Amino acid sequence: MKFALCNEVFHDLSIEEGFSKIAEIGYKGVEIAPFTLKKNPLEINEDDAERSRKAAQSAGLKIVGLHWLMAKTEGLHLTCSDEGMRRAACDYLKQLTYMTAQMGGTIMVLGSPQQRNLEPGTVYEDAFARAVEIIREVCDLAGENGVTLVVEPLSPVETSFLSSCAEARRFISGVNRPACRMHLDMKAMAHEPAGTIATIYDHRWEVAHFHGNDVNHRGPGQGPTDLDAVAKVLKEIKYDGWVSVEPFDYHPTPEDCARISLENLRKSFAV
Repeated sequence: MKFALCNEVFHDLSIEEGFSKIAEIGYKGVEIAPFTLKKNPLEINEDDAERSRKAAQSAGLKIVGLHWLMAKTEGLHLTCSDEGMRRAACDYLKQLTYMTAQMGGTIMVLGSPQQRNLEPGTVYEDAFARAVEIIREVCDLAGENGVTLVVEPLSPVETSFLSSCAEARRFISGVNRPACRMHLDMKAMAHEPAGTIATIYDHRWEVAHFHGNDVNHRGPGQGPTDLDAVAKVLKEIKYDGWVSVEPFDYHPTPEDCARISLENLRKSFAV
């Protein structure tokens, strides 16, 4: 199994220092949050992509792709009634698609709950249709550039739109493009009625990317989820993508969290 770390864990370091630390710990890949490249992610450009590509190459890391695509942005939204905000989101996601390809990445994780939440009074199906239109356009470009946009179902605690794997599956079907696939996240799956293991198995033909974390927001193996069982089912379904560590609570320190998470993953996948 291939293990990567989401780079915001070391957001206090420069890109070069952060990538070097990630490689030193033992990860083979890195997943980048745009807001770590520029304080205002809307200002990132090809120079930032090239800097990231060179930093990863120097550290001996593979850039998996991007996540937290629209976090810390203003004026972007997938489902709202404001066509200008939806068009801005579409244009920005297209820009990130080009950058992902320039970096040598292949994955873009569509999470960003604040930029997809329903406006008060919005009819769900109207919001659904708006988002499908945007993501279909982005995925047409992604497919041409060897990039897969993976839809991340989050829990109802985090978002009011695509808050279950069932809804994400329906959304992906609505987009109906080869470059639109499913992303699974351990923290979010803890809220699925079927439970984490059954959910992974149920989406075995759709999952293209996987985040390792836990319901307590710490790294994989630092919470109550049975990591051995997760590793077992991922091997059973012959998942061959990346497992990217995406903690939110860097316990006890960012570096320790990254190290402990990798140790836990290696141990569980070795069983």
